[in-house]
Amino acid sequence: MLPIAVTAGVICGVIVFAYFIAIDRFRAAAADGGTAHARPRPTFLKQLETALRPVSRLPAGTAIQIRQKLNQAGNPGHLTPAGFQAVRYSVGALMAIAGLATGLVIRFGLPSLLSAALVGATFAVAGYVAPSLWLEQRIAQRRRQIQRSLAEATDLLTLVVEAGMSLDEGLLSITERFHNALGDEIGKVLREIRLGRPRMAALEHMANTAGVPDLHHLVESIVQSDQMGVPIARLLRVQATEMRRRQRQGAQERAAQASSRMVFPMVGCIFPVLWVVLLGPAIIQVLKSLK
Repeated sequence: MLPIAVTAGVICGVIVFAYFIAIDRFRAAAADGGTAHARPRPTFLKQLETALRPVSRLPAGTAIQIRQKLNQAGNPGHLTPAGFQAVRYSVGALMAIAGLATGLVIRFGLPSLLSAALVGATFAVAGYVAPSLWLEQRIAQRRRQIQRSLAEATDLLTLVVEAGMSLDEGLLSITERFHNALGDEIGKVLREIRLGRPRMAALEHMANTAGVPDLHHLVESIVQSDQMGVPIARLLRVQATEMRRRQRQGAQERAAQASSRMVFPMVGCIFPVLWVVLLGPAIIQVLKSLK
């Protein structure tokens, strides 16, 4: 009974997915006069977004929030808010099928239908929430990359500006030196400047999008120095020194917390093994003497 149910669910899902893809391609071919086959083949995520477009539409406010999070995460897979919602629905559906199968195999002392429904609903909720958790984790990882590279990038920018080069050339040197999240964000700023956006507006947008306090403080200082006519090289030197000081303080705090964090692994992993090694032979001898 279980293989038949799982097979039927998979077949129905494939048929529905293929149906939506076929309708989308037919409409595209009709709109372009039958030349849709000349386009480059879309990625799997784009096909998934297109197939689930009728059910993945979002309100404007929710779409804006998801777009901001995708920008903070570095636009993984070039997903749109509707595409991300389609991924959530797809993962939830796959997890629901897996949960139904698990509930039929392992009944947990309940009737088979009730067990399958409960486990399937639990798996579906977990699958629906998992992409959001992954996105938050990616945002946090990207912020840590920016935070770790910011002091060194500020030093490089200070050296370039003190050498008599412009701020744009300093930003370009950062993109050439840092191939990480910070370099990507600075590259976006340079592209916006080339498209005609004011330099300070592009920097402020980057600071607001990244969500890193030190980067936001640095950009605010650069904007204020530009408005007040203060030499930017001196300001960058002060900012770089302050960032180095904060990094040392953070490293010292983490080093001070390391001893307390080691207590739980030692108690849970090392001490039990140590007691087994020390007391094991004695316990064996006591058991032999009792026999």
